Order: sequence, then C-alpha cells, then structure tokens
Amino acid sequence: MTQTDRPVALVTGGGSGIGAAIARTLSKDYLVVVCGRRIEPLEIVAHETDGVALQADLSQPEASAAIVHRTIDRFGRLDALVLNAGIVEPAPVTDLPLDSWQRQIMVNLTSPFLTAQAALPCLAQQKGAIVGIASAAARHTGAGLSAYGVSKAGMVRLMQSIAFEMAETGVRANAVSPGWVRTEMGDMEMTALCGSPDQGYAQATQHVPQRRAAQPDEIAAVVRFLLSPAASFMTGANVEVDGGSSLVDAGMLAFNGD
Repeated sequence: MTQTDRPVALVTGGGSGIGAAIARTLSKDYLVVVCGRRIEPLEIVAHETDGVALQADLSQPEASAAIVHRTIDRFGRLDALVLNAGIVEPAPVTDLPLDSWQRQIMVNLTSPFLTAQAALPCLAQQKGAIVGIASAAARHTGAGLSAYGVSKAGMVRLMQSIAFEMAETGVRANAVSPGWVRTEMGDMEMTALCGSPDQGYAQATQHVPQRRAAQPDEIAAVVRFLLSPAASFMTGANVEVDGGSSLVDAGMLAFNGD
C-alpha cells in the first residue's frame, strides 16, 4: 500500500468526455483514480493528471466493488467518488430487447449502487462526498430513452437515499443532471443524425435558452464544487446543468416566435 497525504478521488468512466474533464478538474485538489473499459484513454488521462488508471468493465457486478477495494488497498483512503460511467442504447419500448434494458440498468444504476456501497465505509471515515452523474433524461423523456431515463432517474434517487442515510456520518451525496454536452460520443451521435456535429447540436439546442450545448469542463466545475467544502451544506440535491432546458414549457414553444 502506498500511503498518501493527498485526498483521493475515484472517477468511473474517466477516459473520455465528461469523465475525463472531471478527472482533470479534480486533479487540482485530489489524487485522481480513473477507471473504465478502455485502458488506452484512461492512461492518457492518468498521465495528464498525475493520477492512476484502473481498467474495469462495470457491466460486470464484481468489478464495481473491486475498483473501490483496489483504490483503498493502494492508497489507504478514499475521499471522493464520482459515478460517471454510463451507456445509452436507444430503442422504443415496444422493441427494446431485454438484454439491452438489463445492460443499461446494470451500467447506469446497479454498478453505481455497488460502487457506492463498497465505498461508503471509507468515505464515512474521511467525511467524504459522492456525486452521481445523472441526466436531463432523469426528468424529461425522448424517443427510445426508456431504459436510459429510468436508470438516470434512479441515479438521482440513489444519491438522495445515500444522502439521507449517511448524513450523520458526514458523507454527502448529490446528483448532477447535464443537458446536451459536447463530447466525443455526442459528436458521433450528432454526425449520425444530422451529418455534422455543428448542425446536430444547433438543431438539438434550438429550444435551449442558452442555445448551445455545454462543454465538459462546465459540468466538471459543478462536480468540483459539490465535492468541495464550499458545498458542505448541500446533500441530496440534483443540480441541473442544462443551459436552462428544464425551464422550458413545451406547450409554449409554438408561441416563441423563433
């Protein structure tokens, strides 16, 4: 075991997109451990952050607790946990295969539960904090997003349950619900839908009050705040980082004049 005086943060899904941005931002305050399925991007992020990469397939139940135990065994502590790993496999309810439903629920909700469960004893010792990355889909639905939306709504409720049950130990748990975020995966989706990322994001955000997608660093900044002492009286919150999307009344869009 390598003891460290620095606080330690574990970020799941830390090899790209929002997770990589979170790891880079948290490296200002923590020794960051990033985990995910693909070791190459994880090692790049670990090099950039002077952190550690752990390869893990979080679609396998045993991997969720294992990443926590490997982190604690190596560093002797865990101060912050960011549950960011997630997948989406869009399909209508009528056509959604059971294995796709189960896979999305496993990666997006069951794995975060198992990871948090394994981490909570150590987090309680450190009076640490958890942030679960949910989604605007936790509150608002769209075509083919039943399993994804259910899993992200479950993430919000999981954080609230942990916040309530662990409050007396000093552990805090909050959720962050991003709207559209400009990531590598998002760029590919937009290209498939509209031919180019710019055109896709412009169409997807035409009714977002800020008229744009977020940058991953903007989500990471909120996560850093929620893990910090500045948010010491925040627990059980779901912070919507969506450019104002949650304010929009769909029934009034026809009268917007644009």
